[in-house]
Amino acid sequence: MMSKQGKDYIVRATAAGLQLRAFAVTSAGIAETARKAHGTSPVATAALGRLLTGGVMMGKMLKNPRDVLTLQIRCNGPIGGLTVTADAEGNVKGYVNNPVFEGFARPDGKLDVGGALGYGTLTVIKDMGLKEPFAGTTELVTGEIAEDLTYYFASSEQVPSSVGLGVLLNREDGSVRCSGGFILQVMPGATDETIDKLEKNLSGVKSVTDLLKDGKSPEDILGILLEGLEPRIEEISDCSFRCDCSRRKIEKVLLSMGKKELLSLADEGEDIEVKCHFCESRYVFTPDEARGLIDV
Repeated sequence: MMSKQGKDYIVRATAAGLQLRAFAVTSAGIAETARKAHGTSPVATAALGRLLTGGVMMGKMLKNPRDVLTLQIRCNGPIGGLTVTADAEGNVKGYVNNPVFEGFARPDGKLDVGGALGYGTLTVIKDMGLKEPFAGTTELVTGEIAEDLTYYFASSEQVPSSVGLGVLLNREDGSVRCSGGFILQVMPGATDETIDKLEKNLSGVKSVTDLLKDGKSPEDILGILLEGLEPRIEEISDCSFRCDCSRRKIEKVLLSMGKKELLSLADEGEDIEVKCHFCESRYVFTPDEARGLIDV
């Protein structure tokens, strides 16, 4: 398979005779779309970009097209928390509670995402069409997101994993220069030899940002991380920031308030404006349109 230059896409692979499974993604378009939609500050762009990148790869782990994954970070830091939703088709969306928090840099000059998040929890919710969705919650380890997802996989799903995420911004305007990441997972029955080789490969990689800055593609990244482990690419697929909100869905939200509450809003004589948290789209209903919903 050929790579898709200039587009966001995910590569899914296996290695060492199915002892390992791996995902790598390039997500600059996703992160930049989110930045523009929410007007995020640099530290918020980095935080949301990382969670979107992790989320879109985890979405590809879902088995059925209608399954939905939600990543929710609740924290006491000034960024206020983040929410990302992804599906099995490579669609992802998300928002940050305080998108304009300017933040501060770490001693090494990098954006302090961990400091912006502070202490908190990561909750992963998988809605697979069952009576109750699966939900697992773990504490934030560092707030840098990649380490937090690594810890989630190990403690909540009992799958030894390594997660790497990186978002690099242009200093001039804060736009996204490059974004991407990987998830490596050790499957049951993996040999010590395989695990040792994987750990050695990982130790030779400084950061995802360095790989992306050097122009490495998802295939290149997996080739480096899985060197000597006979990697096999199973699928290459597109991914994008995509919100599925619509006027019809917003109508249902208004109706869920109850007829009495909705009628009370309509009687105030002002237009009712509802904003989508995920994409900032605004939907406006006149008082007559609101009353019309009640009459349907």
